[in-house]
Amino acid sequence: MRIGAHVRRRAGGVALLVDEVRARGADCAQIFVSNPRGWAPPRIEPDEAVRFRQEWGASGMGPLVAHAPYLVNVASADPQVLERSIVLARATLEACAALGVDFLVVHAGTGGTDPHEEVVARAAEGLRVLVSAAGPARVLVELEEGIPAASASTVAEAARLFEAADSPTLGLCLDTCHLFAAGCELDTPQGIEQMFTDLRGTGLLGRLAVVHANDAMFERGSRRDRHENIGDGHIGRAGFRALLGRPEAAGLAFVLETPGDAERQARDIALLRAYGSSSARGLS
Repeated sequence: MRIGAHVRRRAGGVALLVDEVRARGADCAQIFVSNPRGWAPPRIEPDEAVRFRQEWGASGMGPLVAHAPYLVNVASADPQVLERSIVLARATLEACAALGVDFLVVHAGTGGTDPHEEVVARAAEGLRVLVSAAGPARVLVELEEGIPAASASTVAEAARLFEAADSPTLGLCLDTCHLFAAGCELDTPQGIEQMFTDLRGTGLLGRLAVVHANDAMFERGSRRDRHENIGDGHIGRAGFRALLGRPEAAGLAFVLETPGDAERQARDIALLRAYGSSSARGLS
């Protein structure tokens, strides 16, 4: 089990990432490789990429995850947005290859008022295009938070999306806040067990590589994606203790996207690490 956080790039460039990760007591990380709210493609200088690969490789940390810009929507009903999304995601994959990134997380996407079958078909096609261009970085689909326009928010919907995409290398990223907002009972041990049962039954457990570990500001089923620090939201410490204590969690990377500075995220990471290593003792 690896536990880390999403870390912002500092003014000095990507090569300073290792310092930010160590400040949090983390051993893996997630980054943006370009402006997360813009259409401009990543600009990574070759010498910067070389320095970063060397420093990250020497750190012994990993995996390294990149998150696609928020504007990327592989299920968009707007042909122009869909085309721009694919172009930007492919450019992001090229930057990931240069930096030695292991995974690129792409949202499952939303399709407006179109029938769900059409939304899923567009998302599946977009994901197939990205997987074909992925290179060394594996594409992971992050499920949405339960909004009606989403191509996939639940494990059952994810299974239909993966079946339509028909790609053996496409991977899965679960966001605990998203799943909880979509109605998944992550605040109880029984709900956590059911989630893993569903993942196993749909064949998706083997595709799961990264979990965005975020508590939820709003109640289960709210369809609202607002992150909270670990234990301060509606999933709560009992939910995360049950999640990190599962045997299926051992091979996963847990990445925080919680509020706060490095010190606050360091406390969240320490808490998750305690649950992962000592849950049987009932730590709180």
